Amino acid sequence: MLDTYTPIGYLSSMSQTAKSSRLKSLNRIEGQVRGLARMVEEDRYCIDIITQIAAARAALARVEDQLLREHVQHCVRHAMTTGNKAEQERKIEELMAVVSRTKA
Repeated sequence: MLDTYTPIGYLSSMSQTAKSSRLKSLNRIEGQVRGLARMVEEDRYCIDIITQIAAARAALARVEDQLLREHVQHCVRHAMTTGNKAEQERKIEELMAVVSRTKA
């Protein structure tokens, strides 16, 4: 039997409230990064730039944590309650892979 698993994008099932919140956060982060470029162009003090980089990194980490939490609460929980062992294994492997990548 062929494996017919087709992943569905998380954004297709994300609540409108969560999607709006994540987009607002990402737009704010985009502004922070543009601000960083201006700081470099203006030869601002290195420590000030590094401080702002840390703030942007922390903001991205918050969005990442929120998305991961929502994924576990919805997608992973759904897979665990379906009884479909293959789907459960896929979600576990997917989750472990993403957690490994985010540790770096």
